[in-house]
Amino acid sequence: MFLCRVVVAAGGAAAAVVAAALVGQNGEDSSVATVHWPPSFTRRWNSNWDQREPISLINLNDLKNSKEEDLKRLLQKYKAKAGRHIFLVRHGQYNVEGDADSERVLTSLGRDQANLTGQRLANLGYKYNQITNSTMTRAKETSEIIGKHLEGVERTSSDLLREGAPIRPDPPSHHWKPDAVYFDDGPRIESAFRNYFHRADYEQKEDTYEIIVCHDNVIRYIVCRALQLPPEAWLRMHLHHGSITELMIHHNGNVTLKTLGDAGYMPANKLSN
Repeated sequence: MFLCRVVVAAGGAAAAVVAAALVGQNGEDSSVATVHWPPSFTRRWNSNWDQREPISLINLNDLKNSKEEDLKRLLQKYKAKAGRHIFLVRHGQYNVEGDADSERVLTSLGRDQANLTGQRLANLGYKYNQITNSTMTRAKETSEIIGKHLEGVERTSSDLLREGAPIRPDPPSHHWKPDAVYFDDGPRIESAFRNYFHRADYEQKEDTYEIIVCHDNVIRYIVCRALQLPPEAWLRMHLHHGSITELMIHHNGNVTLKTLGDAGYMPANKLSN
């Protein structure tokens, strides 16, 4: 982290040095997170992508008259010490002929897929902290079936995780949509990413294991954002119904994609798109 290296090298009024470093060339305070839409993309990894590096959690105005040791102590205090393992599950096959969401229920095959996914997650042997699902019917039903295999794990839901069109894909899709659709859905799905994907809280002592049951487009977009790849690339991936995508957020903010759309635990006759 550049600012931490500045602190170590300064050997003097560290708080003042860091405060000065946080002021950009245009005189603006770069410690204030700016919301960009669409999300910006750079070729270099942004280590403070979630605005949770220790320096971002410190009010430097309170340290103007403090010693360097005080700043170092706070930097150590706010440093994350644990990781987060997040399992993104695509819902099972559903009735695509339904007009309303309430009619788009899981098919018999979709329920079989959800059962197989629940068994797979249970067999992994992790102590899961929570299951969160989209409020759409097919995701709720999938979550309920998975939950039967993970006794005692709390289940919650969120409208942020509902299916939608996150951003105009590149290359373009043959399923044309007006820009208004991306304008409405994109910020919501981006909010889901920001809400659920970030490094562990600095007070967290052990790794957590969380399950999110949602949708194809949402998962693919989140993978691009988590890996800091161009978000427009989301449509270049393919996920089977009931598949598992695992992302790990390390204590230092680095992100690892451990599996993408894993469905190898399903027999071939249970796979569907």
